[in-house]
Amino acid sequence: MTLLTLDRISVTRRDRAVLRDITLSVGAGELVGVIGPNGAGKTTLLRTALGLVAHEGHSSLAALPEPARARAAAWLPQTREIAWPVSVETLVGLGRLPHLGPGRRMGAADRVAVDHALDALGLGPLRPRTATRLSGGEQARVLIARALAQDTPLLLADEPIAGLDPEHQIATMTVFATLAAEGRGVIVSLHDLGLAVRHCTRLLVLDHGRLVADGPPREVLTPDLVARVFRVSAHFADTPQGPVFQPLEVLPCPPSP
Repeated sequence: MTLLTLDRISVTRRDRAVLRDITLSVGAGELVGVIGPNGAGKTTLLRTALGLVAHEGHSSLAALPEPARARAAAWLPQTREIAWPVSVETLVGLGRLPHLGPGRRMGAADRVAVDHALDALGLGPLRPRTATRLSGGEQARVLIARALAQDTPLLLADEPIAGLDPEHQIATMTVFATLAAEGRGVIVSLHDLGLAVRHCTRLLVLDHGRLVADGPPREVLTPDLVARVFRVSAHFADTPQGPVFQPLEVLPCPPSP
């Protein structure tokens, strides 16, 4: 089942091409990692797919009416801001709003979704705490839980593991992998190539706004591509614990023509 289709998507800002003619689709059961250097267009790609950025081309999500879009895809932006001093449980419960009619309160199914999201992120002990009083890493996990509580076929997350400690980075990627294994689709932008290789079923590589590679991690992250796009050397190995990818050294810049 196809959950997202992008057809010839391009974005231009102040006469600068940010995305260039990107075509792809994402199906159920995929955990898609969007990787690339800073400024490659990763955030813009996710926001454009959701219809949050003016663009040329077609996005199947952006074409949906807003209520339907909110039930089709959950969005976890890179900017983390909790504006109100509400409890963790209340904040996560906001993820259920797309499923509630005007003036309607949460029912049993909504409370189950909230409980499941809290448990998935290990937030049970924090549920009565005031969200604005948590650490930055804890707040990040609460916002991820809110997106999970939305319980949509597709989840888009922009650098969700940035600022988390190693335990919670791995745990979060494991949650995303579990969602994909259950038949949902997840698109996540990230800079940690090691975690991308270990958890993602597919990688999209952006460079200067272009999609330069798309496929399984071990086919995408070739020494040539890693050197050309990321300007580093790296070690890639298969181990009994799974694939390991470790960037090693910055490569010298090629001489100017």
